[in-house]
Amino acid sequence: MEEILELKYLLLKGDIKGSLAIVEELEEMSQDDKISNIGSYGIILLLHLIKQQTENRTTRSWEVSIRNSVQQIQNKNKRRKAGGYYLSREELRIALEEAYPQAINQASLEVEEGSYEPEELEELVNKEEIIDRALASILPSE
Repeated sequence: MEEILELKYLLLKGDIKGSLAIVEELEEMSQDDKISNIGSYGIILLLHLIKQQTENRTTRSWEVSIRNSVQQIQNKNKRRKAGGYYLSREELRIALEEAYPQAINQASLEVEEGSYEPEELEELVNKEEIIDRALASILPSE
């Protein structure tokens, strides 16, 4: 909110350069917020994909959680008025890769009733395959 008031003040003053700097800062803050939200849902998505791959099974609860996470990521990533998306395919991949360690950590508590340490679990799963599956479920059909 402080930034908006500063922007108003700079515009009224006619300080275009200062105003543009504030606009860029607001854009960056918005992008960071989108990435954070997408990362949070990415952790949940990856967690259940890790569990599916490790336990070689699925449950209805996991499937619902996966669908809900995918829908939330898609909703957060969609530009409502301007159309298009906030994060590109590559930026989504990076967000998922950044979420992956937390997903592995959480999965270590849940896979086979917590039988694995995160490092052990990481050895059992194919990270690239999981991230590719997550991306394929998030991105619209091309």
